[in-house]
Amino acid sequence: MLFNSFVFLLAFLPAALLLHAAAERYRPQARLPLLVLLSFVFYGWWDWRFLPLLAGSIGVNWLVARVLPRDRSGWLFPAALAGNLAVLAAFKYLGFLADLANLIPGLALPRPDLALPLGISFFTFHHIMYLTDLRAGRAPSFGLTRYALYIAFFPQVLAGPLVRWSEIMHQFEERPYARPDAAERIGRGLMLLTVGLAKKVFLGDPLAAYVNPVFQAAAAGKIVTVAEAWQATLGFTFQIYFDFSGYTDMALGIALLFGIVLPQNFDVPYRATSLRDFWRRWHMTLSRFLRDYLYIAFGGNRRGLAIQLAALFATMTLGGLWHGAGLTFVAWGAAHGLGLGAGVLWHRAGGRLPHLVGWALTAAFVMLTWVLFRAATFDAALAIYKGLIGLAPAGSGFKWRTILIAAAVAILGPNAWNAVHRLPPSRLLAAAFALLFVVVVLKIGDDANYEFIYFQF
Repeated sequence: MLFNSFVFLLAFLPAALLLHAAAERYRPQARLPLLVLLSFVFYGWWDWRFLPLLAGSIGVNWLVARVLPRDRSGWLFPAALAGNLAVLAAFKYLGFLADLANLIPGLALPRPDLALPLGISFFTFHHIMYLTDLRAGRAPSFGLTRYALYIAFFPQVLAGPLVRWSEIMHQFEERPYARPDAAERIGRGLMLLTVGLAKKVFLGDPLAAYVNPVFQAAAAGKIVTVAEAWQATLGFTFQIYFDFSGYTDMALGIALLFGIVLPQNFDVPYRATSLRDFWRRWHMTLSRFLRDYLYIAFGGNRRGLAIQLAALFATMTLGGLWHGAGLTFVAWGAAHGLGLGAGVLWHRAGGRLPHLVGWALTAAFVMLTWVLFRAATFDAALAIYKGLIGLAPAGSGFKWRTILIAAAVAILGPNAWNAVHRLPPSRLLAAAFALLFVVVVLKIGDDANYEFIYFQF
């Protein structure tokens, strides 16, 4: 079920909160098993056939974690890592690999068409983070219930944020409604949920109506005009931000309602003055994962400039592939790897840019590479790029109002988490957010209800 759906907002979430509050008060030892059950119900609502995959993934990795500290053979960890990646590859990349193989003359492999289980990339990375830290001696062993909740906790199981065990496991031991700030946490959680919904419904979804038809036309081989190309490129730049940051705000807000603080994932990324700064602000938990578990493992910046540049390129290329099983995603990641490498060389040479120039160059690079991320094929991306540089008819009807509002909010607006936590509690504020929530719900019932972009990854 979508966070922005009636069944979630008006049925599942209220019921889950009531059950959780009852368990917290009358049967505290049942609280964590209840959260696990609720998380499985939430996940199974999409497609119950994938429940065995999630349960099996948790069970097998938990058993590996129980044995790993005593393993002296050295094979268990690489086997577990390979097994997790193999399951991910089987569902997400088998068709992609078949397409690559079929580029070889004479090969005609059938293309598997497996349904992609929601959240598989995210819960696979959670397993990898925990097992890696456990092997390194940084993580302790946990019981099955706590481990299952770490992997399947429903606010973040489908699209993150990517949460390290050290950020959440200790919170499972708390009595969230016995805290002196429990009421304030619940209030701020509701505010974050409402802000995230508003981002998605009032900004992200309207932009989708301006973006999707243009990229669909490009994928169909039609000519994209200059106006359409700029509308789609600018529109997607802000659509993906409000779609994903809105989801993250909702995830953080919902988790707060259950007494759990999840890590932030966005910090006004379109204010970044360099590409490195952008990746410190955009999908921050993924950036941390790529840095700590790939970039450093590849050598990082401790083994010379050549290794550092190669590590950046490899890390970001794999990051692009993680987002989607397609060469356009690989090209998007590789472009960011090259851009980050160019930034390293620029700083090594002593180069400096005024903040405004750095911001403009970063924004232009990010916006132009989003075309690769969104386009279905390179031909579709090329059709958009031709429009952007004027190698197409001028066209007309550029939808600038919604894009301008979205740009102003994304660039000038505050970080949602910080803004919500700075607002002083008051009845007037509560009434304003209650009214906003009602308006958002009415809007959900009136318009098309788009799935979140990151659910496909």
